Amino acid sequence: MFGIFKKKKTEIFSPVAGEVIKIEEVADPVFNQKMMGEGFAVKPTNGEITAPVSGVIQSIFPTKHALIIETENKVGLLIHVGIDTVDLEGKGFESFVEAGQKVAAKERLLQVDLDVLKANGKDDVVMVVFPEEKDLQLNVQVGTGDKNTVAAVIE
Repeated sequence: MFGIFKKKKTEIFSPVAGEVIKIEEVADPVFNQKMMGEGFAVKPTNGEITAPVSGVIQSIFPTKHALIIETENKVGLLIHVGIDTVDLEGKGFESFVEAGQKVAAKERLLQVDLDVLKANGKDDVVMVVFPEEKDLQLNVQVGTGDKNTVAAVIE
């Protein structure tokens, strides 16, 4: 009867197949010290990056290594592929979306050539962070899964 007063939980899917890890485990202090916000990361087993939530693409970096999605609940999330991959200037990245486009959860966003990242000495970890959510309660589901696996839940 009073269920309407309960906060709705939001499931966040893994944006890529691989091992979901806590954000504190990534090698970049900007992310592991949560300067960019709460989040999680995935050690990818392939380069197909999909939408972890339904929403609208707010922006995509010209280098295609990162993009921002605003969820239907107006929560912004950043998907950042790799560490220092901005240095590649887009090499190894292909985008299938553009700013302003609506996307469904699990829809393909990017294709990343992980071999290009490796050949250039770049860490290929994929990070999902919530830069504007200061009081976010995120329950990360660590472990191995595919892109259809729930990686985290916003409580």
